[in-house]
Amino acid sequence: MLLRLLMTVLALAFSLRVGLAADTQVDLELVLAVDVSRSMDADEQALQRNGYIQAFRHQEVIDALSSGPYGRIAVSYVEWAGPSFQQTIVPWMLIDGEAAAHAFADRLAAAPISRERGTSIANGLLFVGPTFEGNGIAGSRRVIDVSGDGPNNMGVPVQTARDPLVAAGVTINGLPIMIKRAGGFASIENLDIYYEDCVIGGPGAFLVTVTDIKNLASAIRRKLVLEIATRPVLLQKASETEPETRIDCMIGERLREQWMRE
Repeated sequence: MLLRLLMTVLALAFSLRVGLAADTQVDLELVLAVDVSRSMDADEQALQRNGYIQAFRHQEVIDALSSGPYGRIAVSYVEWAGPSFQQTIVPWMLIDGEAAAHAFADRLAAAPISRERGTSIANGLLFVGPTFEGNGIAGSRRVIDVSGDGPNNMGVPVQTARDPLVAAGVTINGLPIMIKRAGGFASIENLDIYYEDCVIGGPGAFLVTVTDIKNLASAIRRKLVLEIATRPVLLQKASETEPETRIDCMIGERLREQWMRE
């Protein structure tokens, strides 16, 4: 009886995958989730946006698009800041070559850049996660690329949003931007460690750290190439011991509370 039930469940899961196969199949579904909080200067935000525009016009990224079995990916671009601010700048777009990559860059270049208060990586993830469903696309991998210059300091705890996505098979990569001296509650000195321990996760997750504004565009391009060209990771071996705690994942919230009391 249990075996029959198990076979039924597996059959339903298989039929679901077949249903997904009716959608457009791609090598990667990628959400670019970009911080537009006011902890970044307007010129830095412009450089960040321009870095993504340049990347999708760069031949190295265009060549990476054709490196997978399907030779195409799907990308969306989302901006986030405080708990109540998330907006899709470029919705899901199929990119299968130079013309489509340039079209994505053009749409991004034409959109205004928002600047909002607060840093809620978690609420950004909660906004982005459901966009993978019902988008008419079936990707071999699902990746969220989070870029930002500070820790989560508002909204739900970042791990509360990250862990269910990772459990569902989504990979979260990070681009911590560390070009300013840490100060106040909006930025911390070891943001790269915070991203590594508290933000990224899932099969093959990685981060690229930016410590010089002059390297921002090249870092964005390098990260995109790695994300596009990486092959699916089918299995991750579970660690037998709990990972060492190097940073408090609530540090942003605690610093903000301290700042408000002063």
